[in-house]
Order: sequence, then C-alpha cells, then structure tokens
Amino acid sequence: MEFRKLGQSGLKVPVLSYGTGTFGGGKNEFFKAWGASDDVKAATRLVDLCLEAGVNLFDTADVYSDGESEEILGKAVAGRRDQVLLATKANFARGQGPNDLGSSRFHLTRALEASLRRLGTDYIDLYQLHGFDPATPIEETLSTLDDFVRSGKVRYIGASNFSGWHLQKSLDISRQYGWARHVSHQVYYSLIGRDYEWELQPLAAAENVGAMIWSPLGWGRLTGKIRRGQPLPETSRLHATADYGPPVEDEHLYAVVEVLDEIARETDKTVPQVALNWLVQQPTVSTIIVGARNEEQLKQNLGAVGWKLDPDQLERLNAASQRTAPYPYWHQNQFQTQRRQSEF
Repeated sequence: MEFRKLGQSGLKVPVLSYGTGTFGGGKNEFFKAWGASDDVKAATRLVDLCLEAGVNLFDTADVYSDGESEEILGKAVAGRRDQVLLATKANFARGQGPNDLGSSRFHLTRALEASLRRLGTDYIDLYQLHGFDPATPIEETLSTLDDFVRSGKVRYIGASNFSGWHLQKSLDISRQYGWARHVSHQVYYSLIGRDYEWELQPLAAAENVGAMIWSPLGWGRLTGKIRRGQPLPETSRLHATADYGPPVEDEHLYAVVEVLDEIARETDKTVPQVALNWLVQQPTVSTIIVGARNEEQLKQNLGAVGWKLDPDQLERLNAASQRTAPYPYWHQNQFQTQRRQSEF
C-alpha cells in the first residue's frame, strides 16, 4: 500500500482508506442504502482485511447512523488502537436543541467528548468539520480546535465540504494566530464529478491541503452495473438516495462508463478499479475513502492500487469526463491557454 503525507503535516496515510458509513447502517434508511454491517463481528472482519492490505485509516462521523458507526468502529479496533488512524467529523445536528449543531465551542466540545466515548479512545487522529458553519465566528471554531490539539485529544484537524473561500479564510486565520490549521479537506470528487478541480484543487495545491475523497465512484454510478439501456441493479443506493447525491446527466454518465469499459478490458481490471486508479493519479489527492457492503466488494476496491493507468488511458478518461467549467473559470481558462501559448 502506498502512503502519502496528509497535506502540510508529518502524518502519512494510505492512498486508500476505509469509510465506515455502512457500520450500523441497517437501523437507518439513508445509510442502509449504502450497505449494512450491524454486528461487530462483520465490521471486525472488514477491518482485518483492511489492515492486512495496509489500509489503516478509518473514517466515520458522529451523525453516521446516529453514532452507531463510531460505536461499532470503536469495538472493531479495540485492542489495536496503536495500529490504526481514526478520523471522525462533527457539525451536523445531533439533537433538537439550538446548540445541538454547528461549529460553536459549545457544540464541538460536547461532540468531541461523545465521539471519544463511542470510539472507546482518548484521542482522535483527525478531527474534521463536517461542513462550514456560517453562524459561528471562524475564530471561535478554530481556537476551539486548536485547544483540542493542545490538550492531546486531537492530533490533526481537517475540513469537509467547504467552499474555496471557507477554506482559505480558515487557513489565513490559523496562520494569523499560530493555531492548528486544516491539513486535509474531505471532498466529493469522481470521474463524473470533477467540480473539485475548478477552485478547491488549485487552493489545495497552493496551501498544501491534502484531499480526502468521498464517494469516489460517483454516488454508486461507477460500479460497472449501470450502463446505457439497462435498468438500475436491484441493489443500488440510487434507489433510495439519488436525490441526496450529485446530479449527473444520463448521457454524460454513459459516455464515461463506455470509456471505463474499454479501459477495463485493456487492463484486465474492473470498472470501479479503473475509476479509482484515475483518482489516485490526480494532484493533491492524499487518500481515497472507499466503502464496501461486504468482503468481496472491499477486496475489489483494494485492487484499485498497485498498478497505474498509462498516459493515453488517463487522457481518454479526462476527455470523456470533461465538462465546461462555470464562470469565471471558463473565462480564466481561455487566458491561461493564451498565456501558455505566448510563452513559446
């Protein structure tokens, strides 16, 4: 397993990490659509397979199945805490009260203590803001996270689902006060969702923030089971959660899948493995978070690394998945192209 530094930190993480959204999923309709590993024994087996393959980073969140994901993960890694890296997130609502959500000192402090208890640990390796809270001063949020790091309860901090200005302003404030800074940004990025490249990727490159990719198979659309003229497979998260995920035009999806099929045949790999390998080779990517309904799916996902698509295959995938960028990026791209041409 290849290991990469997580942004501007000394922490090395595997290029594939494991997302535990399926842990406890059977008791929650949204997460049930992802798959369900309700018992600790099944979850422990998946953790075993990950560790055998060199995957030692496990990502969860306090809202996944109302905290059950953290509880099951904590039990699955019990007795081998020193072998794993645990990442969790907070920000979304965990109750009905006015202070049961957001990134205030009040809520984050309670959320951290609850996550530590559910995970059965006294520290978290990567504590992430699950989203940006516009109602709380950024200084309050970052000073709170800095206190967590200084106390030893958190090793590193990260963000998730931030806009470019959210992340840049947070980094600038951390720099101004000498506080712990976000070393990672957990983002949606896939062959059928390349919005990350328009603003967040250049920012990540300039500020050295490692990207942690969620839903790398496009919300279940790049599993190899969805093709032109075929109905959705019986087992697909799209039946229950399509409205929650990123919209994708059918024709665009089919065009990308057709090129994936071609390259899968050329490389003797599966469609998901090719799609994941494309991501592995993109700039700023530190780790790709993969999930699995079962052992077979996990083993298939683990086969996405240890080999590389060649430049021609990468270019064909880039061409098939390219979309016109929104303003001002299409305008900026025109002048960047002219500038590059004028340099020769």
